[in-house]
Amino acid sequence: MRRASSIAAVLGLLAAGTAPAFAQGTYGAEPIPGTRAGGSKNMEIQFHIPRAGGDGHTADIAIEQELSRPYVYVIARMIPSGFDIISIKDPKKANTIYEWRIENAELHRGAGSLNPIYFKTHGRYYYANAYQFQAGGPDNDLGATIHDVTGLPDTSKVKEVARIRDKENLGGFHESFGYKHSSGATLFFTQSSGSFANVYDIDKVVAGGDPAGWLVGRVPNDADDAMLGPVRPPAPGAAAVATPARRNATYHDFYVQYDVANKRDVFYGAGAGGLWVYDVTDLKAPKLLTTATGVAGISRAHTFVVDPTGRYAVVETEYQYAPLRIFDLKPGLDGTVKNINRPIGAWIPQWNSLPHNVAIRWPYVMVSDYEDGLQVFNMMDPTNPYTVGYYYTFDGPHAQGAAGAGLSGGEPGTWGIDVRNADGLMVVSDMHTGVWGFRMEGFSGWNGHQWGLPNVSNAQDWDNGPDGAPKPPAKVSVR
Repeated sequence: MRRASSIAAVLGLLAAGTAPAFAQGTYGAEPIPGTRAGGSKNMEIQFHIPRAGGDGHTADIAIEQELSRPYVYVIARMIPSGFDIISIKDPKKANTIYEWRIENAELHRGAGSLNPIYFKTHGRYYYANAYQFQAGGPDNDLGATIHDVTGLPDTSKVKEVARIRDKENLGGFHESFGYKHSSGATLFFTQSSGSFANVYDIDKVVAGGDPAGWLVGRVPNDADDAMLGPVRPPAPGAAAVATPARRNATYHDFYVQYDVANKRDVFYGAGAGGLWVYDVTDLKAPKLLTTATGVAGISRAHTFVVDPTGRYAVVETEYQYAPLRIFDLKPGLDGTVKNINRPIGAWIPQWNSLPHNVAIRWPYVMVSDYEDGLQVFNMMDPTNPYTVGYYYTFDGPHAQGAAGAGLSGGEPGTWGIDVRNADGLMVVSDMHTGVWGFRMEGFSGWNGHQWGLPNVSNAQDWDNGPDGAPKPPAKVSVR
């Protein structure tokens, strides 16, 4: 039997606080020597679509939430860069119905496509594909292409309607997030090479006009000041001294969720220095609520997702052997402390894993865990999470790590995870083996109200806005 285990190296990173409990896994029989295959008995494959393009070509994934729109969007990264649309009308017969690649693909440089987001606004559906192209080729300033996908399954009606560019902060958008704001606005939060996240109004973007009007806010990353201190001029008469070089404190990833208890929209940012939590109800004046910096083992955070109450956070740091850390944000949000510097729990499927992206459907956390495939753990007790299901989508040798991956310094295997709340279908993208769909026994859908919680997750209610938010006043036409 394989079991998740705590190890001295990991515990040493977390020893500053109360020792967290590590999950005890439920691994099945040993796989074929040299490979990994199969999964837990409660996990059932719904579909598997191998993808062309070679190792490392597949990146992140997103699924539409309405059962009447059975579409999955999956990234084609590197060269040629773009995206595919998969129909899962019958999951057992899932098939790719549309492929899009950027023009002059072979001239581009860098990771290219990385992040898929879909929106619904004013009865129409849009898909945003984010990019990071390097200098030395075209589109170094391209952040995202926006496509109208309302007409699916008729792929002849898929149409590119806009391109978002940032000429001042080159390098594109590594990550992005779609959010229905309490004001009623349909927003697109994007990472940038600047010390902030950009916020675009999708209605303004698809309407065209001056692109300068599309940007409606920015959320700062204050890691420079937090880590280095503010720049101060020398005292009168004193010799000038060199001040510390300012780092470009960027975000890597972020999550936005409505805080029902406090009636506010909250941004959870991971990046240089650690974790940053902002009230973004007023997009023109984001308000810092709390931070988690100076945490042992975290100089730069990767992924930051919270439970439906916004209290418990699951954080990934993107280096092998590091567990997903679980933080209790309440002391910071309540103002009891200014900064949170220790987790209360942690989870890793086995000691040499590298968890990547996560989706919370409380009490479950779905994880794309590189070489350890799809993993699901229960965080009902955040100090003692435990594994409840898994499936190895990656069938190569294990524990290759950064040295053996040959992929941007990370492990091979699963990249992205998304969940359809209506029926509990989980979709996973694997850089090598393609696109997978799974159902887990006992998980046939998710609604927070069934657990006595707000019905909020990364899946947006595009028609009604955030659960628990006051309804914005209806617009009155004046003639």
